[in-house]
Amino acid sequence: MNSYIKTLENEFQRNADTEIAVGQKAYMKNHFEFFGIKSPVRKEISKPFLQKAYLPKKSEIETIVKILWNKPQREFQYFTQELVFKYCKQFEKKDIALFEFMITHKSWWDTVDYIAAKITGEYFKKFPEQINKYVEKWLTSANIWLQRTAVLFQLKYKHTTDTELLSYIINSLTGSKDFFINKAIGWVLREYGKTDPDWVTEFVNKTELATLSRKEALRIINKEN
Repeated sequence: MNSYIKTLENEFQRNADTEIAVGQKAYMKNHFEFFGIKSPVRKEISKPFLQKAYLPKKSEIETIVKILWNKPQREFQYFTQELVFKYCKQFEKKDIALFEFMITHKSWWDTVDYIAAKITGEYFKKFPEQINKYVEKWLTSANIWLQRTAVLFQLKYKHTTDTELLSYIINSLTGSKDFFINKAIGWVLREYGKTDPDWVTEFVNKTELATLSRKEALRIINKEN
């Protein structure tokens, strides 16, 4: 495990570019440090570490996640969430606590959106009995990133989207002044509108949404009409 982490760190350091890092840090509002590795290069570096033959044992993942998540450079968090996704078929019920750790530490849209739509999205497909408990917990929390996750975990569900639950989640957050919440509401509605535009149109028309949410929700539908 230590060798796995150290080798990854060496590869990131070897490909670091301080000039690119300055721009990446500015783009993320100076919240995080960066090695300065552009996404295509980072993904090439990551490939060997994500191959099935070289993946760590599932039992080691929580430790690896917390070590990498606590490192300052943002590339480590990007890698970590991609690593976790490799284990989606091996997710255990208890893993939701680890996902909450990832959502609530070093939180920003660039990691939370991946965790919400891909990691928690897959987790709740495997453990649907956990949905109501955690959706309610996240909605009533004071954490906008847990709330955003509740909005977005069905982002890629298409025809399997639970519209009753989606309505409940959105209505629970109606009146929020937070940009990230209202943007997420618009995004999930816009995405589901590709599957059922009539439902989205009706929902938007009967719901008091923020202007941003409404605009985002109907952007594609309005273009097609």
